[in-house]
Amino acid sequence: MAKLETASVLAFERKMANSDALMYSGLWNERNDHRNWQPIPIQQKDVRGTISNRMKSAIANDPAKLDAEIEKANLQRVDVAALPFDADTLKVSFTLRILGDLANPSACNSPDYQAALAEKVNGYIQANSFSELAKRYAENLANGRFLWRNRVGAEAVEVHVSHESNHWVFNSYDFNLRQFSSQKGDLQELSQVIEKGLAGDSYAFVTIDAFVKLGQGQEVFPSQELILDKGKSEKSKVLYDVNEVAAIHSQKIGNALRTIDTWYPAADDVGPIAVEPYGSVTNRGTAYRQPKEKMDFYNLLDNWITKDQVPELEQQHYVIATLIRGGVFGKAG
Repeated sequence: MAKLETASVLAFERKMANSDALMYSGLWNERNDHRNWQPIPIQQKDVRGTISNRMKSAIANDPAKLDAEIEKANLQRVDVAALPFDADTLKVSFTLRILGDLANPSACNSPDYQAALAEKVNGYIQANSFSELAKRYAENLANGRFLWRNRVGAEAVEVHVSHESNHWVFNSYDFNLRQFSSQKGDLQELSQVIEKGLAGDSYAFVTIDAFVKLGQGQEVFPSQELILDKGKSEKSKVLYDVNEVAAIHSQKIGNALRTIDTWYPAADDVGPIAVEPYGSVTNRGTAYRQPKEKMDFYNLLDNWITKDQVPELEQQHYVIATLIRGGVFGKAG
């Protein structure tokens, strides 16, 4: 019997498919009334600042140049977004579609590998369903992790989640972002919806509205656009909008929802990170699942599928969560 090789073409579609998140303003006391919430626009501001630390470091070896530079005004044109002065609350809204049929990749050029992969994935589902993963995805909705900087320092944060005739309301400050809690009540019900969506042949559709009480006129934080061609932009900061409504990238929302990996070696010190093939956390410049440690997705998956070396249950959770994340995982030629 020929040795089973990893497919050179292997891809999975996302199973937790979220939209962009749109940002609105209103009053905390009217968060149950959807009529009075107004879109938050992106505005332009010209500012005069001081020399930055980054600039200092760039010319630190030339004291004469530094002395000259610090006397200059640091003029910048930037995008900003803020609540108006007649509103005290930010509303962030997005939708989430939870898809099933994980055992079938969207592309695979090896029938033998696809059959072996399906056997392992279906075996995991039969033994565990998606219970542990669904609990963590649900909690990342309830705790408002997807709000990122908008969550920090808020007076109150409340997340409303709707699915068909169900509607759940969560006080996000009841949850600890560094650890996952035991499930009960509304959170357990939401977890079951996600679990059934992942396990089913169809999908589940969920609507999320988060309310963040910040205070009148306070700044809010949409996604910042990455400007690759600096020479073509007159602004030093460009914020993301959808049809002139301030917004958060779907990728940033998805990153928060899949911040469930506490199964890597440094988890006790660092806390949950987003599920990524190498455990990469770009804002820290660190990959927590280095290939040399054999704890990255590719080593775990290859050993599981082609060598029948079953990972520990926690690492099985991680591998399955990476498949749910989606991506192109084929073996390079």
